[in-house]
Amino acid sequence: MFLQSSLDVQTQKISTYTEKLWQIIIDYSPKLISAFIILFVGLYLIRIVNRLIRRIMLKRELDPTLSKFLADIFLWILRAFLFVAFISKLGIETSSFVAILGAAGLAVGLSLQGSLSNFAGGMLIILFKPFRVGDYIEAQNVSGEVSEIQIFVTKIIGANNQTIYVPNGALSNGTIVNLSQAGIRRVDLSIAISYNANLLKVKEIIERILSENPKILTNPVPRVDVIALADHVKIAVRPWVSFTDYPVIAAETLEKIKLELDAAEIALHPVA
Repeated sequence: MFLQSSLDVQTQKISTYTEKLWQIIIDYSPKLISAFIILFVGLYLIRIVNRLIRRIMLKRELDPTLSKFLADIFLWILRAFLFVAFISKLGIETSSFVAILGAAGLAVGLSLQGSLSNFAGGMLIILFKPFRVGDYIEAQNVSGEVSEIQIFVTKIIGANNQTIYVPNGALSNGTIVNLSQAGIRRVDLSIAISYNANLLKVKEIIERILSENPKILTNPVPRVDVIALADHVKIAVRPWVSFTDYPVIAAETLEKIKLELDAAEIALHPVA
């Protein structure tokens, strides 16, 4: 009898709890349904807005790296607002949640100071454009062609095809030499001849070599100058070329000068 009475009490409690649970579900379901409607509709609208922003920036011919960077930032800002609206619709107090996020953000920020510095450096590089993708630069004791400007690092391909990743923080705060921005470069060569050689004849041969090479620019005018008188006569050869032709002009010009001087029986002076 006692056991039956205990079972009846337990059954009645379960029935009461079930009724309360269903009542809570019925009362809360409108908020839950509306919150998820806001979530799914918001995600769909954010996707449309993000595509629209990318198209607008593409039509305005903004830098591709800057366009992607700004679109990604705007995307996450919209997602953050949507998340706050979602939890607010569920009835969760947003003020305490925002405070927790702020404290967490501060802790993460203090632990990732270097990464934040690189992030800020990436923004400065993208906004002020000291170099672009495809430029050849020298910075932080490395040199090469800029392959990609990422948010935290810049990817550089070196002359021997090495892939170099330079932190944007150090890159934006240091000296950057952009070798390709002007489009042309001066090739600095030097040769040495003896005092017995005919200087005017040597200069005439070198100037003719420079004038016959179609890769060498006529403006600025290439220079052939005597720059030192020591145990030999040192001559500087300074032609201007397109940046894309720069790597091969030095070798071509030196080889041509050697062959032409040999043909004219003018010997180069050995330099220690």
